Amino acid sequence: MKAAVLKEFGKPLSIEEVETPTPADDEALIRVQACGTDGTDLKLLEGFGYKPELPFTIGHEVTGIVESCGKDVTHFQPGDHVITYNFFICGNCVNCRTHREQICPNMTGVLGARGKPGGMAEFITMPERQLVKIPDEIPWHDAAVICDAGITAFHAVDRSRTKLGETVLIVGVGGVGSFAVQFAKLSGARVIAVDQSAPKLEWAKKLGADLTIDSSQCDVAAEARKATNDWGVDCAIDIVGLESTMRAGVNSLRNGGRIVIVGYTPDEYPLSGKYFAQNELELIGTRCGRKQDLINAAHMIAAGKVQSIVTDRVPFEEVNEAHEKLRAGTVIGRLVLEM
Repeated sequence: MKAAVLKEFGKPLSIEEVETPTPADDEALIRVQACGTDGTDLKLLEGFGYKPELPFTIGHEVTGIVESCGKDVTHFQPGDHVITYNFFICGNCVNCRTHREQICPNMTGVLGARGKPGGMAEFITMPERQLVKIPDEIPWHDAAVICDAGITAFHAVDRSRTKLGETVLIVGVGGVGSFAVQFAKLSGARVIAVDQSAPKLEWAKKLGADLTIDSSQCDVAAEARKATNDWGVDCAIDIVGLESTMRAGVNSLRNGGRIVIVGYTPDEYPLSGKYFAQNELELIGTRCGRKQDLINAAHMIAAGKVQSIVTDRVPFEEVNEAHEKLRAGTVIGRLVLEM
């Protein structure tokens, strides 16, 4: 089969013929139809964040058709349309048993990131327990992005405890941000979207943002406070993770407000214990999501409650050109590779 192989950090992927995987007894063989690609993949290519042993096939936003099943697979059959839950967990620790499996301390791998070859290939194998069946009506490109952008945004908004009548500041309107704007609106919030790209801010308005702030033209916190009669926002969801975006998020909060950190970079943000304590602010981390978040996000898309966030679709063979587009910042929503 064909696969896009990472052979050296800092270098383009190499499209090669590799052996087609054979499913274990509890696994299904999936014929990949589409695979999203995003900033996580760019970090992988540079050896930042996850650092798999090379050579390695990346790709963590995967959807496809069940081709065949191991003898112990009971809930799937050839022809089923599926998406993947990407964390290989122990299933036995306290976190796994209390539905926080995405922070399992005994995790053995992450699809397309560590330990398990990913979906930038014609086939993958996945354990039955990590597959989610989806309606055939969901287009392949929309199905793929549920596996990261969809699940991550759904879980982040859930972690934020956003509720009816609140004002939420969403910093970064790429793939995850595109979903976060919509999920926050569905929670009943007033949404202020922040980005430094005018096209992305226009995109955010189309997705339902009530107000947008161009971070390249003004002080984000000052604009957020102006928009809330100097009160501050109830919650900030930072999908970028720069020191500057974290600072803007914290400074935009009302007393008693919450900031949720989704994105990460090498940047660090020095917290003021006094400021957090005296204003009773909350700092909330969030990592991808639970399998149930994946299921819930898929249900929302299948029901037509959210708009497609896919703005770029390119052939699998053009994966390196796709990554150049991502680096250049010209992708508005999400980019998907099609097999």
